Amino acid sequence: MNRKGFTLVEIMIVVAIIALLAAIAIPNLLSARMTANTAAAKANVRSLSTAAETFSTANNGTYPSSVANLTTFISAAGSYCADAGGATTAVQGYNYACTLTAGGYSVVAAPVTVGTTGTTTYTATTGGVLTPL
Repeated sequence: MNRKGFTLVEIMIVVAIIALLAAIAIPNLLSARMTANTAAAKANVRSLSTAAETFSTANNGTYPSSVANLTTFISAAGSYCADAGGATTAVQGYNYACTLTAGGYSVVAAPVTVGTTGTTTYTATTGGVLTPL
């Protein structure tokens, strides 16, 4: 008997194995992406806070009042903070909102979609303390 090709049962077994592997792998990949987004958000908020504190040290206790002042210390500040009051910028699964005044600052990173892109909102205020909410 000269048989060519695969039987329907053999193809169904292969498809079932692929579906099983996908069912195991996809949640792990999504979890890894969410963890990466969270780590990046924490690092970005810390960097922005450090830049604001460094600006304050260099300017006799006056904090930056615009994003342009931060770009001297962190070139990517414009990517995270919009100069309009209350505006947010979405980067890597998190929305960033920066409030900058000469008397202090506030940087907030909130997940775009809670549970999908991240689970925790991070805030840094004058003094440089990072707090999860």
